[in-house]
Amino acid sequence: MDSMASNNSDFLDEDDPRVTGVTAQNLEDPADIDKNVLRLMDYKSRRKHLMRAKIEFNVTSMINRQDFLLKLARSLMTFGAPSHRIESQLIAAARILEVEAEFIHLPGVIICSFGDQELGCSETHFIKCGGRLSLGPLHDVHVIYRHVVHDEISAKEAADRLETLLHAAPLYSILFRCILAFFLSALICPLAFGGSFVDMWIAGAGAFILCFLQLCAATKSAIYANVFEITIAIFVSFTARALSSIRAEIFCYTAISSAGIIGILPGYLILSSSLELASKNIVCGSVKMVYALIYTLFLGFGLQIGSDFYLLLDSSARRKLYDLAASLSTSETVSGTWTADNNTQNTTIPSTGTWTFVHMISPHTADIIDGCFRPPHFAWYLQPFPGWCAFIIVPVFSFLSSLANLQPINMKELPVMVIISCCSYASNKVANHYIFNRSDVVSAIGAFTVGLLGNIYSRKMGGTAFTSMVTGVLFLVPSGLSQAGGITANGNGIDIGGAMIAVTIGITVGLFMSQALVYMFGQRKNAAVFSF
Repeated sequence: MDSMASNNSDFLDEDDPRVTGVTAQNLEDPADIDKNVLRLMDYKSRRKHLMRAKIEFNVTSMINRQDFLLKLARSLMTFGAPSHRIESQLIAAARILEVEAEFIHLPGVIICSFGDQELGCSETHFIKCGGRLSLGPLHDVHVIYRHVVHDEISAKEAADRLETLLHAAPLYSILFRCILAFFLSALICPLAFGGSFVDMWIAGAGAFILCFLQLCAATKSAIYANVFEITIAIFVSFTARALSSIRAEIFCYTAISSAGIIGILPGYLILSSSLELASKNIVCGSVKMVYALIYTLFLGFGLQIGSDFYLLLDSSARRKLYDLAASLSTSETVSGTWTADNNTQNTTIPSTGTWTFVHMISPHTADIIDGCFRPPHFAWYLQPFPGWCAFIIVPVFSFLSSLANLQPINMKELPVMVIISCCSYASNKVANHYIFNRSDVVSAIGAFTVGLLGNIYSRKMGGTAFTSMVTGVLFLVPSGLSQAGGITANGNGIDIGGAMIAVTIGITVGLFMSQALVYMFGQRKNAAVFSF
C-alpha cells in the first residue's frame, strides 16, 4: 500500500492546529453570531445594535481617552467654538471612545464627569478658560474631532495634536492685527457712520491704540482688563470731542467716536447667545445676551464720560453746544385774538386762543448729515463718501474682518465669507431705504439673508454654516447701530441700550426665520441648528 495510507503518517499542513498547538476559541463565524443575536432582538434593540459605534483604532487606555476629551473641551472654549455645539461634540466623542462621561457647559466653564461602573465612583473636572474667536485654529480642532469620531486616529494622537494647537503661536503677529484693526475702523467710519476722508484716519488711529492695548496690556494685567473697555472708550471720546471742537469744524465727533471702538463691539457674543437660545439653552443664552447689552451700556457710558470731561475743561466748546441746542429748541407762546386784516373768511383757526411759535430751523442745519456738519462749500475730503464707494469698501472690509478673526488666507471658506457679508450689507441697505427708523426690522432682514445663505452653503456645497456666517453677522452690529444714530445715541445711555436691544432682537429673529425656512425645504431634518 501507499505510504500515505499507513497509520501515523498523515501529511500535516503547517497551519494545522495539531502543528501550531492553537485551540479554537469560537467555532462559529462572527457574522453568523451577529445574525443569531439580531434574530433574538426586538425591532428597537436591533436598530440600536446596528447603529452602535465600532472601535478599531481607538483601543487605548482609558486615561488617554479622558485626557483627549478634556483637551477637546479646553480647545473648543479657547478658540471660541459655537457654545451651542460644545456639549454635543463632547458627548459624540465620548460615545465613540466608549467613555462614560457627562458634560455641562456654563459661560466660561465646562464640567466633565467621568464614571466607573466597576468601582462605583466618578471623577469630576472643572475646565475654566477664556478665549476669543479664532476661525483658523477652530477649523483645525473640528478636523481633529471628526477624525476621532470617524475612528481614523487614536485618542492619544488626537490629544497630542490638540496640545500642539493650544500652545501654538497666533496665526498673525500683534503688529499685523493692529494694522487690521486700523483699516477696519477707517473703512467702517465713512461706510456706517457718515465720516469723511479726514475722520476715517483719526478713527483708525484710535482703533490701532485700542487693539494694541487689548493684545498687550489687557492680557498681562487682570486688574486693567476689567476696566479696559471703559478707559479706551473715554480716551476715544475725549479725543474725538477735542478735535470736533476746532473752529474750522473739520472733524465729526459722532463718526470718530463710534468707529473708533468698533473692534470691541459684542457682535460675536450676540450671535453666540442667539444660537444658544435657538438650541433651548436658556441659561447660557440669556446670560450672554444680557451681558452683551450691559457691555454696550458700559461703552456708551464711557463715551459720554469722555465727551463731558473735555467739555468740562473747554468752557467755550460747552457754551457753543448749549447755544446750538437752545437755538434749535426755542419756542414762543402767545395768547390773544386772531383777526384777519384782508377780509379773509376764517373757518379753521379759532379767533381767540393760545398759539405756540417754534423757532425756524436755520438753513445750515440742513447740512448736518448723520450727525456731522457737511456744508456744500467744504472740500471733497470733508464730505461724505459717494454711494458707489460702498462697492469697494464693503468687500475689503469683509475680507479684513475675516482676517482679524484669524481666518487663514489660503482657505476656500474666505471668499464665501466675503460674499455672504456683502449680501448682508446689500439687503440691509435696501431694507433701510424702504423702512425708516426701524433698526430691528432692518437687522432682521440682514440676519435672515446671512442665515439663509450660510445654511444653503452648508447643505448644498458641504461647507460649514457657522464660519461662513460669522463675518456677515459681525457686519450687522455696526450697520444696525448706525441706523439708530450711532453708538453715541445723542449722549443718552438708555437710548444706546435701546438701540442695542433692537439690533439684538432683529438679528436673533432673522436667524430663527432663516433656520425655519431651511428646515422646511431641507432633507436633513435632524441636523443641528447652525452646526459647525
